Amino acid sequence: MSEEPTAVRVLVVDDQQLIRDGIAALLSIRPGITVVGTAAGGREAVEKAVELRPDVVLMDVRMPELDGVEAVAVLRGRAPECRVVMLTTFDDEEYVVQALRAGASGYLLKDLPAEELAHAIRLAHSGVTQLDSSVAARLAAALPPPAPASATAVALSPREIDILRLVARGRTNREIATQLYLSEGTVKNHVSRILSRLALRDRTQAALRARDLGLL
Repeated sequence: MSEEPTAVRVLVVDDQQLIRDGIAALLSIRPGITVVGTAAGGREAVEKAVELRPDVVLMDVRMPELDGVEAVAVLRGRAPECRVVMLTTFDDEEYVVQALRAGASGYLLKDLPAEELAHAIRLAHSGVTQLDSSVAARLAAALPPPAPASATAVALSPREIDILRLVARGRTNREIATQLYLSEGTVKNHVSRILSRLALRDRTQAALRARDLGLL
């Protein structure tokens, strides 16, 4: 059977062969996903991403020679079209912030079900930032109380602030619409205005700005 044209091409990066091969095997049987290769470290990940041009790179954080966060920063310059999703056992908030600032499109933990991982990869390919729920909780716990003027300082309406907060928690437009009793199109328009008003490039930058403003 020929490969579907809409399949998301994925490169799996992990320094432990058993984990790397296991993730690749699990993803290869998921509909809409094609594993185009694997890499054992950051340097090899950059080389293979430049060669294979995957849509999404699934990247471990701690690896020898060039760790995942450093590899993300390099990939942003050498293969900017690739989305990078961090997949790790470490939920330390500093790793999360460093990865997102480097350009990662998500931060997930390795204990999630395979189907959820496949879904996150598809969302990353479509431009949606994904944060593991426990990671978002740790970020929120590490933040100081928000300043009273933070909401008005960014010139957003209360509704837009609610949406920005949910975007930062990794919610999709559909999930936000359901939670706030809005249409998906309305949420999409709000997100576009938020990005424009805050001069942000994408949802990853929106998540970082929400964290900086104490909205998580």
